[in-house]
Amino acid sequence: MGKRLAILAVVVLALSSTAIIAQQRNITIKGSDTMVILGQRWAEVFMSKNQGLSIQVTGGGSGTGIAALINGTTDIAESSRPMKDAEKATAKDKRGKEVLELPVAVDGLAVYVNDANPINELSLAHIKGIYTGAIKNWKDVGGRDERIILYSRENNSGTYVYFKEHVLENADYYPTAQTLPGTAAVINAVAKDTRGIGYGGIAYGKGIKHLRVKKDANSPGVEPTMENVLAAKYPISRYLYFYTIGQPTGETLKFCQWVMSADGQAVVQKVGYYPLSNTDRTKFAALVGGAAPAKAGKKGS
Repeated sequence: MGKRLAILAVVVLALSSTAIIAQQRNITIKGSDTMVILGQRWAEVFMSKNQGLSIQVTGGGSGTGIAALINGTTDIAESSRPMKDAEKATAKDKRGKEVLELPVAVDGLAVYVNDANPINELSLAHIKGIYTGAIKNWKDVGGRDERIILYSRENNSGTYVYFKEHVLENADYYPTAQTLPGTAAVINAVAKDTRGIGYGGIAYGKGIKHLRVKKDANSPGVEPTMENVLAAKYPISRYLYFYTIGQPTGETLKFCQWVMSADGQAVVQKVGYYPLSNTDRTKFAALVGGAAPAKAGKKGS
């Protein structure tokens, strides 16, 4: 009888442990270093509204987050670039479902120089020339007679890929470009180097100078402000994305719906990125069954 009671106690304890584990609600988010601060802030606010929920947010680069999504080690991949068709195909083959692509914010990809640099604007052609090595001295773009020092993101970064595709037009980065692990590291390097130039998400631009960017030689230089980015006037802007395997469910679905809400989009602006326009938010919120009241962000077309 005593043995039976002992066994019963072990079973009850095991069931209780299982129940406790079941009650522990966890969401994992991994990927873009550009987005990691935004993801962490979203997580903090959402957890404060949902006691008992744990959301873990880590960076490592968009490519790292996408690989984790494909391998099943994260619920959400944060990416500052769109997933490639080959990556989506691999995800479907390995996980058995189509990937859901959810734009969650907008970023003006800024080009940075040191505050002491007299240059205030560059054309896209100038930026391409600088990063491909065709332009090596600041005097060639109206600056001082000094060698240009290039700072870049690492090649698993979505920002690196976007910049290569949309600014360098798929040309190779010049070999002297120093690759750094995260946009914050690029900012830190440029802030300490009067000859330096770097690029990255707009929210990381504190303490250095954002250049005005000209679409071509005859166009005006445009600041990467929210108004200019959302009006498509700034020539280097992009969506920031969440990716999930299939339609998210449970707490992950609730979190995605909240990110698309007025409250979630308000966090975007507080962090320093740009909320989706009302038109985009209504369209994209529908992907996760979320309602988008018409008060967050700017109206878009």
